[in-house]
Amino acid sequence: MNDESAPVFRLSYVPGVTPAKWVRVWKDRIPDVPIELVPIESTSGAECVRNGMADIALLRLPLERDGLSVITLYTETSVVVVPKEHAIAAVDEVTVSDLAEETVLHPLDDVLDWVSLPGEESFERPETTEDAISHVASEVGVLVTPQSLARLHHRKDLTYRPVVDAPQSQVGLVWLTDHTTDHVDEFVGIVRGRTANSSRGRRGDSGTEDAPKSPSKRRGERQGSQPRKIVGDKKPKSRRGTTGRGKSVGRSRRGRG
Repeated sequence: MNDESAPVFRLSYVPGVTPAKWVRVWKDRIPDVPIELVPIESTSGAECVRNGMADIALLRLPLERDGLSVITLYTETSVVVVPKEHAIAAVDEVTVSDLAEETVLHPLDDVLDWVSLPGEESFERPETTEDAISHVASEVGVLVTPQSLARLHHRKDLTYRPVVDAPQSQVGLVWLTDHTTDHVDEFVGIVRGRTANSSRGRRGDSGTEDAPKSPSKRRGERQGSQPRKIVGDKKPKSRRGTTGRGKSVGRSRRGRG
C-alpha cells in the first residue's frame, strides 16, 4: 500500500464511472504527486484496495465493508437497452412488469441486485455487459443495466429507456480505514467538494462524515441554523419523463434466441 512518500497515488474505478473531473482537480492541486488510474472489473469488489493495488477506489455498491471506509456518492438510473425500432423506444419510461414478455439478458458481470429477473430467461448468459448489448443489437433480447454502462457501450442502432422500479446501482468511494493517509484524505475532500483552502483534518474510522464545527466557530451563522450540506454527498434528483406506462411495449422483433 502506498504511503506519504510514495511517488504516485493510485485510483481504481469500475466501468461506467468517470473520475476525470476529480483527477483534473488533483493534478492542479497536488502536481508533485502523479495520479495513476487503474481500471478494474465491476465484479471485483474491493480487492483492489485490500491487496494494495490502489490507494482508493470508485466502486459499485453494495460490497463487504469489513475494514473499509465507504462514502456513497450517487445512485444510478437503471435503463432497458433495446433496438431503436422496438416498441419500448416509443415511450418515455417503463416498469419491470412491461418487460414480462421480453427475453431479458442477464450477463455474468451484471451489477444490479435482482430478487427475480423479469421477463423470459435467455438460453445462456452473456459473459459481459458489452456482449449482452451486442446480443440486443442482434435482437436476441433486451438488457436492463445502469445508464452509465448503456452510454459506455453505446451503439447507433440501439437506444434505452428508464425502468422506474428496477434495482439501482450505487457508486461509492472506498478505501482501507487503516490506510487513511493525507493523500487519501485529500482525494476524499476533492470528491466531496472541499476547496483547496479548507482545513483538512483526519476523519474518524467510518469515513462518512467530516467532524462538525462547534456553533461558536461558525461566524456569520445564526444559532440553530442547519449545518452546511456537503456537495459531494448529494444525490441527483430523479428525472422522469411523461409516462408511457399504460402502453403495451410488446415483444422483441425476432423470436426468442
